[in-house]
Amino acid sequence: MSIKKNGVDQQLIRDLAGILNDTNLTEIEVELGDLKVRVSRQSQAVHAVAAPLPAVAAAPAPASAQPAAAAAAAPADPSKNAVPSPMVGTAYLAPSPDAKPFVEIGQKVKEGQTLLIIEAMKTMNQIPSPRAGTVTAILIEDAQPVEYGMPLVVLE
Repeated sequence: MSIKKNGVDQQLIRDLAGILNDTNLTEIEVELGDLKVRVSRQSQAVHAVAAPLPAVAAAPAPASAQPAAAAAAAPADPSKNAVPSPMVGTAYLAPSPDAKPFVEIGQKVKEGQTLLIIEAMKTMNQIPSPRAGTVTAILIEDAQPVEYGMPLVVLE
């Protein structure tokens, strides 16, 4: 990599963008010493998947019922207690296809316990629980591609 008068080598940026296109990733980041380069692309599908929709959006509530409807919808928002994906990759719920899942709905977990693994660049990354709690929802399917920040598991 060479530094030019106007900043980072443009060929590096082109190479990273080519990797994004070749692998269908939405973001790639390279860190060399104190230089950090991140190339990403916006995708409408990513935002639609990551944004939970309230349950009351299908039918408007009468004016007198709106505060109650909003209060009822608040606990249904899984993003508050969701464990977000720390990276882009493919998520697996078990260590191998024939193995028991790392966690199941209703299971109590300890801080640091493996919830799932994410394969990124042919490396299996264990995703630990950030806190103790009970798994109330698993928001992904086995072998599903995930994006950075995407909710994976809900812990109460």
